[in-house]
Amino acid sequence: MAGARRGPEVSAHKGTLVSVDGVNGAAVAASARAALGAAVRARRGGISAWDASGVFEELAVAGEEAGTPSARTLLLLYAADLAFRLRWEIRPALAEGRVVVAAPYVDTAIAFGRAAGLRSGWLNDLFRFAPRPAESRYVDSMTARSVARRVGFVEFGCQRVAGRARGLTRQQLVERARAHLQVRARRRSGRTPRS
Repeated sequence: MAGARRGPEVSAHKGTLVSVDGVNGAAVAASARAALGAAVRARRGGISAWDASGVFEELAVAGEEAGTPSARTLLLLYAADLAFRLRWEIRPALAEGRVVVAAPYVDTAIAFGRAAGLRSGWLNDLFRFAPRPAESRYVDSMTARSVARRVGFVEFGCQRVAGRARGLTRQQLVERARAHLQVRARRRSGRTPRS
């Protein structure tokens, strides 16, 4: 019928969640764009980036009276932001049969938490609500020396907790997060047994 409005198309495809994790925000964003670009154009749902809820943007502009958050507080905020992303970005795209890229996703947050000295059991429990991705990508790149307009979660978190988390510098925290992420990537690929 000419001129008739059609409702949303129901896809015969199951949606696909792709995670991209790493410590370098610019590299994670670039890998996310490449992952989405590899999907069939008609199935591309988009990229779900951290701070979709704006909670970290608000934290970044908060005055000194707001205090300096701990690594645990940053991870609780990240979990809240991820719940927001799942509710408003990721699950709707998956329900439409689309490919959605979460960049970063759970492994990045867990690696940051481990670098800051938090227990893996607590971290795993915190993110238990997040669905497993169909595909996981890891960007093994350190933070670039150039000033980025938008940093990633690990860079943001390490900048805030440096010196307070086990007395480590920002660079040491980033390196520890990278090492934890490498271990998680090997475990996911089946190359290293869990201990």
